[in-house]
Amino acid sequence: MPAPAPTWNASSWNEPEGLAARGTLIVLAGRGEHGGVYERFGRRLAFDAYRVRALGDPSDDPSVLDRAAKLLADESLPGPKVLVGSDTGALYAAHLAAERTAGIDALILAGLPTGPWTPGNWDAEVEARTACPTHQARLTHDPDFRRGALGEAADPPELRLDLVRVPVLALHGADDTVSPVEQALSVYAGHSGVRTVTFNGGRHDVLNDAPHRTAAATVVLFLERLRLSPELPLIAEGLA
Repeated sequence: MPAPAPTWNASSWNEPEGLAARGTLIVLAGRGEHGGVYERFGRRLAFDAYRVRALGDPSDDPSVLDRAAKLLADESLPGPKVLVGSDTGALYAAHLAAERTAGIDALILAGLPTGPWTPGNWDAEVEARTACPTHQARLTHDPDFRRGALGEAADPPELRLDLVRVPVLALHGADDTVSPVEQALSVYAGHSGVRTVTFNGGRHDVLNDAPHRTAAATVVLFLERLRLSPELPLIAEGLA
């Protein structure tokens, strides 16, 4: 029996002992977040034998992009390697792919920001982020989470999906008030390599929102198709 894979840090989740890893996800967090915010997502994907490495907010710490590039180049991490970005992390993930950063096999973009958001008090912010009471409580009591970041001026890179040459899965909440779904869908329109999935009742932090199980299942289906071919062949008839 192979030895269990070594842990990476507090924001790292590995496949169960005895199972072969099926790929690696590298998560770029959004405004105010840190990698640990994605614990529930990481544990769920690890249960399906995918390794997950969650990094911080690149707009707050530019060194995150260097760390992401190193993980993508790390031959000890199994492929396919998928870069996941949430909020402004989605813009940075797309930027790395547009720059042809080595090692990216696909992108998952969640809650793509499309414009400024007017901040309110904490109750308004946490309600805009997620409808999940568990995640609301986590953010409220997390000393490393930075409140108010959604309303701060940011200077993320320009979104150039026309330069991206890998499959893209775009996830968005239908009730996202931070980045309205109609605006996000208009950004993705016309890009044949992008598959969009919207979640009824979903808010901005779609990977950590009330339908997080459905979001994770959608990600797993995308990953399983990617493992077969970059053309994403259907596995089960009737599923898009």
